[in-house]
Amino acid sequence: MDTSKPAAFVNGEFLPMYVGRRVRAVVQNVQPAAGVTRGNTTDERPLIIKGSPPFQLTTYMEVIGIADTNQSIQAEKWTSFGNTFDASTYNQLCRLANGEHKNFAPAICPKLQPAIDASLP
Repeated sequence: MDTSKPAAFVNGEFLPMYVGRRVRAVVQNVQPAAGVTRGNTTDERPLIIKGSPPFQLTTYMEVIGIADTNQSIQAEKWTSFGNTFDASTYNQLCRLANGEHKNFAPAICPKLQPAIDASLP
């Protein structure tokens, strides 16, 4: 796991907190459209992904990149999650990662603290 560039777990609810920062989001029902890809976050909010996926799209895709607006990500990395995915569990992960357990990773690995601090709003 590459810890040199941490990415916050986000869905549509939390994406606005990280504009200008590295994020990771799972996108569903992705549709390519004129140089961008459109889809919905796991909490059903519209999302625009800038950049072309390097392979055929599946129903669920993870995108890692920079949140450049409240509703868009400039993609750096795409990962196919296939055609089935538990969106509800991912939304719970986002709530935990951006709420009461936001500082969980530094307790496990103190070397991550500077990178985590840099990624927090």
